[in-house]
Amino acid sequence: MTLKPLYRNILLASAALALVGGVAVSQTQPLPAIQWDVRRLDTLDRNVRRLERALTQRNAAGEPVLVESDPEVVQLQSRVAQMDRRLQDIEQTVQRMNGDVERLTFALDESGNANTALTTRLTAADARMKALEDALKAQAEQAAAPAEGASPTGDAGADLAAARALTDPARGGRALEAVIANWPGTSQAREAGWRLGDLRRANSDMAGAVQAYAGALNGWPSEPWAGETTLKLARALSATSRNPQACAALGEFDRRYAANASAALKTIAAQVRTQAECS
Repeated sequence: MTLKPLYRNILLASAALALVGGVAVSQTQPLPAIQWDVRRLDTLDRNVRRLERALTQRNAAGEPVLVESDPEVVQLQSRVAQMDRRLQDIEQTVQRMNGDVERLTFALDESGNANTALTTRLTAADARMKALEDALKAQAEQAAAPAEGASPTGDAGADLAAARALTDPARGGRALEAVIANWPGTSQAREAGWRLGDLRRANSDMAGAVQAYAGALNGWPSEPWAGETTLKLARALSATSRNPQACAALGEFDRRYAANASAALKTIAAQVRTQAECS
């Protein structure tokens, strides 16, 4: 096997690299196109053969010919290798970020589940707390209410004043009931009666208001509030569809209280009379 084909390939590769280098260097000044003919091809072939003989002689003399790569090609290969390493680093970074995102997503899901469970527990705790507060409030009101048959202060006027000072309607109503029960027949019990009627009327308990007003007007007292309370009784009777009793109460107002009543009370009496359809 001869070395000529090998040398020829080397020479051709060297010539190609030289041409590539020349093209890269002279991009700004392109070379004129070569017109290949038989004479040029023969000349190229003779030159190639001379290079082959020279290479053969140098190799035989122990001086091998080394074909060096184009510096630009070497530099380009280095840059490609650097870019490849950077791409690998970026891929590793992206993989780490994906892992971190997956871990964060899992942690957020776990946190959301924990928040939901905590919200449920807080809602249940709030409900139990409210129920406990309501129970304690009811116990406190029951403890604060006066015991039946026992006066809180031992005095009718003080009991009535204490009952009037209460702002809670339920506690105030129970305190007024205690005054009526503990001090029957007194002026304080009668005043407690019409005040209790006002409380019940405010709570739309018209039947209870009739009972309280009637108890306060038992014996038709002459206190300043008696005339107005009589009109309140008549209005409550009419509201509970007892017009005949309402008209009778208005008759008592005319006989007992109208002479000293104010113009406003007389106007109210006329309105209630019309409402009750009194003759």
